[in-house]
Amino acid sequence: MEARLALRQTQRLVMTPMLQQAIRLLQLSTLELQELLQEELTENPLLEEMEPEDAPTPEATPGPEEAAAPEAPGADAEGADLPFDPMEVLFGPPEERSLVAQEAPEESRFENFITVAPTLAEHLDAQLRLVVVEPDVRRAAEVVIGNLDEDGYLQTTLEEIVEKTGLPATAVEKALAVVQDLDPAGVGARDLRECLLIQLRGQPDPDPVAIEILEAHFEAFQRCRYAEIARALKRDPDRVLEAVEQIARLEPKPGRRFAVDDTRYITPDVHVHKMDDGYVVMLNDDGIPRLRINREYRSLLGRDKDDEGRRYVEERLRSAVWLIKSVHQRQRTLYRVTDSIVRFQKEFLDKGLPFLRPLALRDVAEDIGMHESTVSRVTTNKYVQTPQGLFELKFFFHSGISTGRGDVVSSVSVKKLIQDLVAGEDSRKPLSDQDVTRTLRDRGLTIARRTVAKYREELGMLPSHQRRLASRKRG
Repeated sequence: MEARLALRQTQRLVMTPMLQQAIRLLQLSTLELQELLQEELTENPLLEEMEPEDAPTPEATPGPEEAAAPEAPGADAEGADLPFDPMEVLFGPPEERSLVAQEAPEESRFENFITVAPTLAEHLDAQLRLVVVEPDVRRAAEVVIGNLDEDGYLQTTLEEIVEKTGLPATAVEKALAVVQDLDPAGVGARDLRECLLIQLRGQPDPDPVAIEILEAHFEAFQRCRYAEIARALKRDPDRVLEAVEQIARLEPKPGRRFAVDDTRYITPDVHVHKMDDGYVVMLNDDGIPRLRINREYRSLLGRDKDDEGRRYVEERLRSAVWLIKSVHQRQRTLYRVTDSIVRFQKEFLDKGLPFLRPLALRDVAEDIGMHESTVSRVTTNKYVQTPQGLFELKFFFHSGISTGRGDVVSSVSVKKLIQDLVAGEDSRKPLSDQDVTRTLRDRGLTIARRTVAKYREELGMLPSHQRRLASRKRG
């Protein structure tokens, strides 16, 4: 045992504040990038925004050759040499890139492709189309749905519906029962008491005490007179409180989650346009300020090295140049990644969802010579407008399922097939998971029954026996 001094040389990736900022820029959406650049313009006096007449005139979107070309190390926007290479600092030298944590691709659900959530009426209409009822009942159910408020309560009486539509009273009553059996539970109620009772009775094992409280002692329940309820029901007070707690967990406003305030407004970060037989990728740089170095502050670099003003300017200059480089690299990386996705998914862009190709982050990373983690970051919170609609960039990354023909189909396409099969089934004889598996196999898709069950659950669809029971109730 002895003490000894020794020198050791090792390589490691140091996450400096500038590197952290560069990585953060990759993950920002266009709107978030605009906000950050406006903050930097306010805080860093060496940064200034170019006026439109001063802005350079190259193409707003880099072409493939320009996008792939490496930038000269150490040159800033004004041509000054820098003591570092921003491109290598941003991504790390090749031998160190494996140290960057990889991010697993996210499995997007088919229901999340729509960027604006459906309204309560749209949600109910979609379910009503799957219900087999007489024409009069269907028409009356549409009227009932049209008279629901944003909380899901019916704002008219059945008598008024009969009078306005001329439909039989029995058809209107049956229509109300059909609507009240739809999701969300409690919708179509005429008051709070009925709303809560619908939810309780729809549970697999409803609490009889809770139902009795709502049916016979609702006024006392609203006034929190639990001791009075316990005496009337001849129940232990603790048992009454247990039932009250169960009632309290119910949703008094079943339409709440469909409120219009939840609608998300999305600005595409990238546009993909059809041009002849191919597609052109264009970045959305509207609102992104064009930055340059302020010449007046830069002139202070001619002062003595020990001058405090010069040291401040050097620090802010380094920060400004790094930001300009990082923004440019972000845009260039976003273009290259999107361009690669477009080449992989050209058949989807031409023909639609059934032709979506299975794709992994690794495929795009190898195609453009970048790390998987870089591809994952640059596709986070980014949306692309395509001829097929607006999609999140991560939507295009999906696992695949082998077919009997030797090719591979995207899991999203399989989910769409399952959804179409169930939507078109005979409600009196719903398709079981095994039936769906057999039908897909006949179409050349070899897929396990448990995988069909998994996808069906992810699509929010009930098993066949529950769909059959629901159909009998409505019929």
